[in-house]
Amino acid sequence: MKQAPSFWGYGYNSLWETVLSPLACLYNKITCTRAERPALWKAPIPVICIGNLTMGGAGKTPTAMAIAQYLQAAGKNPYFLSRGFGGHMKGPLMVGGHGTHEVGDEPLLLKEIAPVCVSRDRVAGAKLCVKKGADVIVMDDGFQNPHLHKDVSFLVVDGGYGHGNEKVFPAGPLRESLQSGLQRADGLVLIGADMTGALERVQRIRADIPVLQAYIQPLDRPDLVGRKVLAFAGIGRPEKFFETLRTMDCDLLDCVPFPDHHPYLIDDIRPLRERAKLAGARLITTRKDYMRLPKEFAQEVDVIKISLVWQGGDMLKAVLSKITDLA
Repeated sequence: MKQAPSFWGYGYNSLWETVLSPLACLYNKITCTRAERPALWKAPIPVICIGNLTMGGAGKTPTAMAIAQYLQAAGKNPYFLSRGFGGHMKGPLMVGGHGTHEVGDEPLLLKEIAPVCVSRDRVAGAKLCVKKGADVIVMDDGFQNPHLHKDVSFLVVDGGYGHGNEKVFPAGPLRESLQSGLQRADGLVLIGADMTGALERVQRIRADIPVLQAYIQPLDRPDLVGRKVLAFAGIGRPEKFFETLRTMDCDLLDCVPFPDHHPYLIDDIRPLRERAKLAGARLITTRKDYMRLPKEFAQEVDVIKISLVWQGGDMLKAVLSKITDLA
């Protein structure tokens, strides 16, 4: 996915929103009609969906990882189910020694926490997870996919972006309207400070929706304090990564954004490496981007590791206890 147009952002007033509104209405109708179809199959174990309403990233993968770790701490054996965006293998298959060109970047990150099944067919993937011994499935994305029954669905919201201008694609970044999406959700995960007031507008639509608040915490890196770094990222909102670096007190020489899930080539990284060398800076990126780097540059790029930290009371237990014993 290319970088989102500026008028998709919160607070923009653009003629494009009006011009594209008929297409947005059609897109919303198609999405909602599909999402509201009866599921083809209900797994014999709980299925937890981690989704969002906007195009691009909102923090679904770190949220899925945090929820899986929470389940593991409660004695569960979660498996991840992923579509494998960016990879060419359709599955269903269990991720082993695969590369990003085969299964995408996100499954390789998820595999560090728990077993991962990649499958374009969510039902076939869920059946494989059950066969392999999972007692709960954590599905990364797939909120609008109707085929597999979901026992609990979380919507992830990036506090810095919210839901953009809150218009449906192509007039805005939404995959479907807030009204339709929120009615099917069991909880909302707000990551970071709510900079756009999205939470207030969400609660006007659904005052009863449980809200779980969290923040992204980078691994402590005292070696980067005062160090010159040249950052690059190809995630849903690269600025989110750059903001994290600014909180780490490094000397940020430049920030270079790439499209989400960008498949890096040698010609992408070589000029960045030369700029960094001339400035005496360190090249740095996200773990997800690192997975997609050409092997010859892997040793020359530093990585910031992050985790999702829950805030407030144990709302996660309250939501998940509806489907699984978390005593």
